[in-house]
Amino acid sequence: MGVLAAQADNRNLSKERIDLAAAYRLIAHFRMDDSIFTHISAKAPQAAAMHGRELFLLNSYGLRFNEVKASELVTVDIDGSIVDDPLGHGINAAGFTIHSAVHAARPDAACVLHTHTVAGVAVSCMEEGLLPLNQWALQFYDRVAYHAYEGIALDMSERDRLVADLGTKNAMILRNHGLMTCGRTVGEAFILMYYLERACQAQLAALSTGRALRLPTAEIAELTARQTESWDSLHAESGLNDPEWNAFVRLIRDVAPDFES
Repeated sequence: MGVLAAQADNRNLSKERIDLAAAYRLIAHFRMDDSIFTHISAKAPQAAAMHGRELFLLNSYGLRFNEVKASELVTVDIDGSIVDDPLGHGINAAGFTIHSAVHAARPDAACVLHTHTVAGVAVSCMEEGLLPLNQWALQFYDRVAYHAYEGIALDMSERDRLVADLGTKNAMILRNHGLMTCGRTVGEAFILMYYLERACQAQLAALSTGRALRLPTAEIAELTARQTESWDSLHAESGLNDPEWNAFVRLIRDVAPDFES
């Protein structure tokens, strides 16, 4: 496909599709992917308006994250029934069990992102979970939920327990499993995951030294978390696009521009 034709096609793709494809590529770019597994799902308001029910987008089963394209995302309903599947590969039903639970319980969660990184899985196995060790971690102080491991997520009854554990928080550590974030936009969910992952990496690095760890006081930890929330809400309340997410999209557009096709 030529450049002009690709640009014409891009104009017909929703912002949600393009942002979601960008998030998949960014997860791969930062090496947070796990073969063909884990997912990022997002609400599909344009498709929902056409079909008269809430619909979601996620990756086609069998693709690596660095292969995902906006036009090839699968459209499903809240039960995981396929509405549109451009490649005909279907979806990973186990993966959407987690995502559908969050989308159903949290109308504000327009995007749900789940990873299995080495650092994230390692921290999920630690009894203390995420420690308030550094500025990356402090933004999550008392703002991370935990969910006990129940095996591969095939049991639909786990959905109720997972959303009860999540509550109103936007970050979760799935014990012995990995990490999950959700956001009002794809960009918000991705940026939360980006920093949650870095916090986990920094924790492992600090613990590996074997030296005594210096933790900020609870008062400073809470202050830092509130400061981060104030910074994040500044963009939301002003109606401006998130400049950090826009910068990430420019990055992946430079590295892998075909995600928009």
